[in-house]
Amino acid sequence: MEGSFLRFYVSEREELHGVRLWEWLLERGNQLGIRGGSAFRSIGGFGRRHALHEDHFFELAGSGGIEVEFVVTEEEGQRLLDLIRQEKFRIFYTRIPAHFAIINPDAKDPPGMTTDD
Repeated sequence: MEGSFLRFYVSEREELHGVRLWEWLLERGNQLGIRGGSAFRSIGGFGRRHALHEDHFFELAGSGGIEVEFVVTEEEGQRLLDLIRQEKFRIFYTRIPAHFAIINPDAKDPPGMTTDD
């Protein structure tokens, strides 16, 4: 299938409607029927303000970043982006073209998810 790799970059402390933003994104992706999503905690990085953020072993509440990613069809990605736009929440993301499939699919996999030998 053709689609995109959709990745959001959020702060560990950012919230939307009282929920951590990374959790909100995963919940909305799941509700929209996206097949899967993941969140990864960053150990270091910087953003548009060029302030370096690092997590240390003894920190209890990190100020680091979280990457939330999905591999989506164009329609799925557009629905998620439209939902975020409706919330009027400012968020940085990347969208990279992707080809995805399942090797040895089973009956539970959607049509079109087979590999192209």
